[in-house]
Amino acid sequence: MDTIEENVKRLLDELSAGNCFGEKVTLVAATKMQDPEKINRALQAGLEDIGENWVQEFKEKYDLIKGGNRHFIGHLQTNKVKYLIGKTYLYHSVDRMELAKEISARSVKNNLVSDVLIQVNIGCEESKGGFPLEDAYEAYLTVKEMAGIRPLGFMAMLPISQDEDYLSSLVDKMRALYDRAKAENEEIKYLSMGMSGDYKLCLAHGANMVRIGTTIFGRRNYNN
Repeated sequence: MDTIEENVKRLLDELSAGNCFGEKVTLVAATKMQDPEKINRALQAGLEDIGENWVQEFKEKYDLIKGGNRHFIGHLQTNKVKYLIGKTYLYHSVDRMELAKEISARSVKNNLVSDVLIQVNIGCEESKGGFPLEDAYEAYLTVKEMAGIRPLGFMAMLPISQDEDYLSSLVDKMRALYDRAKAENEEIKYLSMGMSGDYKLCLAHGANMVRIGTTIFGRRNYNN
């Protein structure tokens, strides 16, 4: 089995070629259920960005991890935003207006600007949060006008499917949404799509940020 260090270096080398448009790809390590020692090893190997799914883990690990941009990539309850304000490099999962308003209010109260991505439910799945594609651009425009919050792009998760043409079409739709926003706002820079099982397809259709856990750390042990 390859080491964490080898996995990070191989991925960074692979991603250095960019996406299908030659854009820089940002690798965010999905660190859910990974202990700080493993995360620190990945950072020492050249990783720069890490993403937590759960607020409790984010808080517990925060001071134990040395360096790195701290992303929050999971579903976020409004009553837990207060624990992340000022510590989060990028919120990937602004999936409803209530959450955007809470991040805005907390950010203004703390005299800072929080960078966020608008989450889109591209597969129209009941099990996933996010704005429907047809509402996502208007949601972005609304969030853009809020104080203390700055949308830098969009995030989506592909549904589980063996139909690559279908999945590719969903990434293409997300890229079109991204391009539309970027055409009127030069601050737009991230289309966060792709995990260990589908990141190559996402990059081939225009994603420029990927969230990868298993390929770096191996499969999680849910029995601990």
